[in-house]
Amino acid sequence: MQRFNVGEDCPVFDGLYEFCQLSAGGSVAAAVKLNKQASEICINWGGGLHHAKKSEASGFCYVNDIVLGILELLKYHQRVLYIDVDVHHGDGVEEAFYTTDRVMTVSFHKYGEYFPGTGDLRDIGAGKGKYYAVNIPLRDGMDDESYESIFVPIISKVMETFQPSAVVLQCGADSLTGDRLGCFNLTVRGHGKCVEFVKRYNLPFLMVGGGGYTIRNVSRCWTYETSVALGSEIANELPYNDYFEYFGPDFKLHISPSNMANQNTPEYLEKIKTRLFENLRMLPHAPGVQVQAIPEDGIRDDSAGEDEDKESPDERNPQSVRDKRIVPDNEFSDSEDEGPPGSNRKDHRNFKGAAGNTPNRKRPRLDPKTGVTSEGPLEAKPGNTAAGGGGDVEMKLEEKDEKVGLTGGVEKKEVPVTTI
Repeated sequence: MQRFNVGEDCPVFDGLYEFCQLSAGGSVAAAVKLNKQASEICINWGGGLHHAKKSEASGFCYVNDIVLGILELLKYHQRVLYIDVDVHHGDGVEEAFYTTDRVMTVSFHKYGEYFPGTGDLRDIGAGKGKYYAVNIPLRDGMDDESYESIFVPIISKVMETFQPSAVVLQCGADSLTGDRLGCFNLTVRGHGKCVEFVKRYNLPFLMVGGGGYTIRNVSRCWTYETSVALGSEIANELPYNDYFEYFGPDFKLHISPSNMANQNTPEYLEKIKTRLFENLRMLPHAPGVQVQAIPEDGIRDDSAGEDEDKESPDERNPQSVRDKRIVPDNEFSDSEDEGPPGSNRKDHRNFKGAAGNTPNRKRPRLDPKTGVTSEGPLEAKPGNTAAGGGGDVEMKLEEKDEKVGLTGGVEKKEVPVTTI
């Protein structure tokens, strides 16, 4: 357990496996929806576990659903942009795509004696991924105005330079004011402006959750950002519900910032923007990818072909549906040679073998002069010209087909055979 960092920082709890299934499966399924153009915006508030590594849990994150979702998006999209507004650095996602130019990671986070300790301004990627990792290290007390002043120009420049075809936004709510572990001073409305700005680009958009340790504010934030994604207005007054007491004393959707000092001076933010713009200018044209076969989807859609009544006879079924209708050669058929359950059946061949596809089985040949087949003489019925040739011969072969009846006896069955 310690090898995978499970037990202390990431404790084991009942239902852990099911939680990982729901979290990771939700992001993968959302990516499949976007790839199939079944939705323009997909949301998985149970995802956003951006600290998990390939073989290590970290920061309450066990499986990195974001990486799995981006890998699914890369099957259809040449370039994917990942934006992280959690107060902690998205180290797990950055590490996964640190050496590729197909994914650009942009993280706005608190830096300096703060978990996980990564995300310096000079961390820019490596190899083919050099300059494709963008880190914005911030200080305590970040408010709405300062956050917007640095988020909008950086994301605008990234969109212009990288030209992604899909966007993943991690909406960690621990950057809100009053969070038990966070140290920023953002309001719900200021946090939601990030969603509103990214949505304007009208790209396939995957929104995931993340951190957030003051529960009432997390639910406020993600409720508001869901409404922003839907483009609908919601009232500031909260409707009565089973958890209404959690949102006292004002019982409002939006919260007010605290009076903590903002240590992010305009000069400091301008210095960060200047440095990042220089790095983005080092990028070549938007990278492409070689044309290749699209891999199979991470989650298969088995709904196709289930309702055969709605199928159009003029349209070809997909290969996955046709494969389900192929009868394997080793399957037994429901033919007459099958006895009741528990009986000793003589012929275990399927209907294909019985139809003459078995290479070792030959049809008996009739000699027209003697009336004898290659397997022995046949008893001709009166009225047939076996000796004269040219006629049809009907005969009966007694074939013993042992079948166990209710009394345990053996019965004989006469099988009529017509040979031409």
